[in-house]
Amino acid sequence: MNLISIYLGYILDLIIGDPYSFPHPVKYIGKLIKTLESFIRRVFKTEGFLKFGGFILCIATVAIAYIVTYLFVNIFKFNYILYILVNGFVIYTTLATKCLKDEAIKVYNVLKTGDLEKSRIQLSYIVGRDTTELNEKEIIRATVETVAENAVDGIISPMFYAFVGGAPLAMAYKAINTLDSTVGYKNDKYLNLGFASAKLDDIVNYVPARLSVLFMPIASMILGYNAKNSFKIGIRDRKNHKSPNCALSEGAVAGALGIQLGGTNVYFGKEVYKPTIGDKMTNINVENIMDTNRIMYMSSLVSLLIFTLVYTLINLLCN
Repeated sequence: MNLISIYLGYILDLIIGDPYSFPHPVKYIGKLIKTLESFIRRVFKTEGFLKFGGFILCIATVAIAYIVTYLFVNIFKFNYILYILVNGFVIYTTLATKCLKDEAIKVYNVLKTGDLEKSRIQLSYIVGRDTTELNEKEIIRATVETVAENAVDGIISPMFYAFVGGAPLAMAYKAINTLDSTVGYKNDKYLNLGFASAKLDDIVNYVPARLSVLFMPIASMILGYNAKNSFKIGIRDRKNHKSPNCALSEGAVAGALGIQLGGTNVYFGKEVYKPTIGDKMTNINVENIMDTNRIMYMSSLVSLLIFTLVYTLINLLCN
């Protein structure tokens, strides 16, 4: 039953994506985080206590997301088909394959017109770095990095947790990921409050990020990219990022395309140095955005099929 729901969710994500008008659960999780943040800041005044408050924020948000989802899907247990459909729909909202592709293509389409200013604005909607001074190659690099990194956060990880614990666990993961993208910054405002959220996000993405170094080379091989180099760079440059997870998928994509990612960026007015990822076998170009989209899509399918195989084998062994 869980398997059917996951496939339904996967297909719905490919077809529908994330329409802006849709009342997406992540929007409500974001509002919950902001409400809890406001309360915690009123209660915990000092930076030391604020770090403790960050743990409360993290636990409360994840617990509420899990419990609400669990109660919601179980309302429909009286009907087998309806229960599958509702679980599938909830799982669909945790995946972001089409959304990632669509946002990357928007940057790609504007770049093709040669309008750098508009390209920077379009890119600013999907990255946390300052885009105001980026040149064409830097815009392309940022887009490729975002799709490669979020292939884990937006596809492989929620799918992994859907297989492990169904819709409730997938939504709990989504809450963790939303916490990280909302308060998990290492700036003056969130250094302490977001500490727990950032660490938990690193922990829950640890296994899926490492699986990406297997899935992406397989996807690259199917698509005719450099699979051997994809695996090599993913492993070799896995530590070339402040995050313990991001460089794995970015490295796999960089290796597959023979391009170099990483380098210094500006976040919230501060220059952040990042080591490079990959070897500059060829100059990065606008078509690499489409290449990355293809790898991301194929990786999602590879993930689904391998997770299905493992899930089926485990169920056979346990029964």
